[in-house]
Amino acid sequence: MKHFFDAVSMTKALSVIFAVLFTVGCASTDTTDADAQAEADAAEARKQQQMEADKARMEAEKARMKALEDAVAAAGNVVYFDFDKSTLNSATRRVLDAHIALLRENNGSVRLEGHADERGTREYNMALGERRAKAVADYMAVNGIARYRLETVSYGEERPAMAGSSEAAWSKNRRVEIK
Repeated sequence: MKHFFDAVSMTKALSVIFAVLFTVGCASTDTTDADAQAEADAAEARKQQQMEADKARMEAEKARMKALEDAVAAAGNVVYFDFDKSTLNSATRRVLDAHIALLRENNGSVRLEGHADERGTREYNMALGERRAKAVADYMAVNGIARYRLETVSYGEERPAMAGSSEAAWSKNRRVEIK
């Protein structure tokens, strides 16, 4: 009978040991599942933060581009010249600087259309319009805009902005239009 009780005690002891091992095994599985879930949650949170950061960067970029476009709109697309001149003055440079800032941020190109007033011969005015357009192109190129993005054309006196034979009309016709 003694062996019987020893066998029963041994069976009980083994049962307790297996129960403990089973409980520990189940507990470690729960911890592993919890760790995996926590890592998945953290990864999702990082992904969400990255998406929000990307969205904020895109919004900031849109706002910056809008500000550049507004500056160009405020500056206008026409620069004016003195009589028989193709030199750029400070007002002209400010207009061009706004366009240059925008062109630096995109891959667009521009056509620079040179014009002259009606005084002078047709040939002279064509050459003067060309010099004016090239002066604008040179300024843009010096300030970082690639030459292949700048097209120059001269219309001379052929496309006046304002009809008439007065200084008011002539001053509006001595120009380069940025298109």
